[in-house]
Amino acid sequence: MTIREQLSNLASQRILILDGAMGSMLQRHALTEAEFRGERFAAHAGKVLGCNDVLCLSKPTLVSDIHEAYLKAGADIIETCSFNATAVSLAGFGIADCAYEISLAAASLARKAADAWSAPEKPRFVAGSMGPTAKCAGIPSDFANPVQRAVTWDELSAAYYDNARGLLDGGADLLLVETVIDSVNAKAALYAIGRLRNERGIDIPVIVSASIAHGGRILSGQTLSAFYVAMSHADPIAIGMNCSFGATAMLPYLRQLAAVPCMVIAYPNAGTPNQAGDYDETPALMAEAEADFMSEGLVNIVGGCCGSTPEHIAAIAEKAVHYRPRALPKPSRVSPLLSGLEPGALPAQVAYDDRVETLVAAGDYDEAVELLCSAAETGASYIALRLDKELPDAPLAMRTLVNLALSYPDIARLPFVIGGSRWPVVEAALKCLPGRGLVDASRLVGAGEALIQRYGAAYLTNL
Repeated sequence: MTIREQLSNLASQRILILDGAMGSMLQRHALTEAEFRGERFAAHAGKVLGCNDVLCLSKPTLVSDIHEAYLKAGADIIETCSFNATAVSLAGFGIADCAYEISLAAASLARKAADAWSAPEKPRFVAGSMGPTAKCAGIPSDFANPVQRAVTWDELSAAYYDNARGLLDGGADLLLVETVIDSVNAKAALYAIGRLRNERGIDIPVIVSASIAHGGRILSGQTLSAFYVAMSHADPIAIGMNCSFGATAMLPYLRQLAAVPCMVIAYPNAGTPNQAGDYDETPALMAEAEADFMSEGLVNIVGGCCGSTPEHIAAIAEKAVHYRPRALPKPSRVSPLLSGLEPGALPAQVAYDDRVETLVAAGDYDEAVELLCSAAETGASYIALRLDKELPDAPLAMRTLVNLALSYPDIARLPFVIGGSRWPVVEAALKCLPGRGLVDASRLVGAGEALIQRYGAAYLTNL
């Protein structure tokens, strides 16, 4: 039985328990710079204090002890200590080249602990934690220059590839793309995972979890329903929310995921941090609040994020045995949905405004975007773009156009339809889209349906 089958089978019988915070537990020890360094980073020129992931190499016993505590508390799934183990995040500490090594060590520690606690009646699983990084590909790094991004899709996908490769090599059962604040970053992570899936010829179960703000949108502005549509191409075994705020505030947003045809996961913070930045919600209070998720039949996997401890997880596990897991709806047989920052429908046909392409060829991006804004404001249900004119750098022109257009909320809320004959130009657009776009492949050369779907887009040839 595969890991996906095992998890699905167990989750049909009972609510599964995820562990709690790793960072909160490590902070209790008030480690010094020297302790973070250990022998492995003793000669490192920069500081590593606060980079929890390096502790997998410098203080592995401490990390293992925390895994053991969560397993003892009843966790079915433990997360690796690898939330920032990508080259993008580790670069801030001057150790970007250690991403694979740290990811491998993180998964190995969790694997050893999980194996020690596994039993036929209660198997334990390792989820490789893949955090959002401190840089966003879908949000401008300078709002005075909306085309500019702090990181590119290619940089992210390469970083996530090494992160995921290390986690799998270390023994992770599944990968957890978590605390998503920008769906472009998440799609780059899923693309990297898809690359590994193809290279190794294996199924890699994935969970995707967003961090939302009050109002039900992630930081980049996407609604939860649009977020699910944007992630659905990766066939996640579960989707849901973590961090954000406490369980009570998360409840109304979980209801919005009732119709998704996969498992739903929820692991909120232990309440709201106080003025000192500490979390005061007791295990009993947090468990009682999460019991509301369970009593309404909204969840399949529950756990804790910031501020939660083994005591919180034990209390949640104690509550969970009294409730049935959420029943999964049957997958819809309707045409695939699209999304921008909000959900959208598949168009029956697509019309392009050739003036947009002409303006871009002339370098007049502002006027081109004005045409797109006008269309959006007058009721367009999608944004259609193609760029087949010969230009010095057509992919760059397309990326500039899309990123500039996405800075306008009326445009960003809509799904994009990308047409044209040249794959590099189409690909440049797909690397910018926060939602699930559509590729009009009627004239496209150089890419097929499988590749386009790995970018999170729908594929049609008969538009």
